[in-house]
Amino acid sequence: MSTKAEEIRSEVSNRYSEAVASTPRTRSGSEPAPAPVRKGSFVDLAGYTGEEVASLPESAVVDSFGCGNPVAFSGLKPGDVVLDLGSGAGIDLLLAARKVGPSGRVIGVDMTDEMISRANENIRAENLTNVEVRKGIIEDLPIESASVDWIISNCVINLSPEKPKVFREIARVLKPGGQMLVSDIVANDMPEEIVANAALYVSCVAGAISEELYLYGLRSVGLTDVTVRGRLVYDANQIESAYKDSKALSLLSPQDKTMLDELARSMVGKIWSAKIYARKPD
Repeated sequence: MSTKAEEIRSEVSNRYSEAVASTPRTRSGSEPAPAPVRKGSFVDLAGYTGEEVASLPESAVVDSFGCGNPVAFSGLKPGDVVLDLGSGAGIDLLLAARKVGPSGRVIGVDMTDEMISRANENIRAENLTNVEVRKGIIEDLPIESASVDWIISNCVINLSPEKPKVFREIARVLKPGGQMLVSDIVANDMPEEIVANAALYVSCVAGAISEELYLYGLRSVGLTDVTVRGRLVYDANQIESAYKDSKALSLLSPQDKTMLDELARSMVGKIWSAKIYARKPD
């Protein structure tokens, strides 16, 4: 395991741990959650409906750092086993649990203790018995081979410093015929000074690879039907708004923030959220 990869993982984990620790704990009981301003990289553009937001525990929403709504666009059905890579505070775990029902199962994997704690609180608040969260990294999943019907993920794979390992793990844990649908950030022509900065991985941009490399990585491990099912290309206002609102990014140094400001101006039309699908052959 490379020292650089460990440095990046540690930086990402620490930043998100600090970010989630800065928000209140989830409300308990049946009190309905308000619709707060969600903070995180591009989260305001993620595509959750007002009804979905209002029906979830408050901290599952406030502590969401996603760039899409993979559950809404997947084909989850009752009885499915679903794996969420980088499940965070659990917003997609809760939505997936509703789709698969009591006969299904939802597993989250996250490397950050604070995120796992928040997710477990939200799971308990929803009285769900078919959801669990395991501690681990997405490059070495604590999941049995060929045991999962669906893999979802929300703006997480871009954070990995070892994406080929993630793609291999996806292929390993999917059942034959199993499917993947992830929302993630991809980018073209990322400046080297951004890529080399471990602290900027938390921005969901420094680790972003091109769409072509992403699709190639999935195909190279034997997955088929690899396609992009949707794109949201960010304009200057959307990029700047996402950075200004992000709790995780608020913890960056002034120098790193300056680099991101310059990046926002230079990356218009070159960075987008993509919904990426793949299937493991039967």
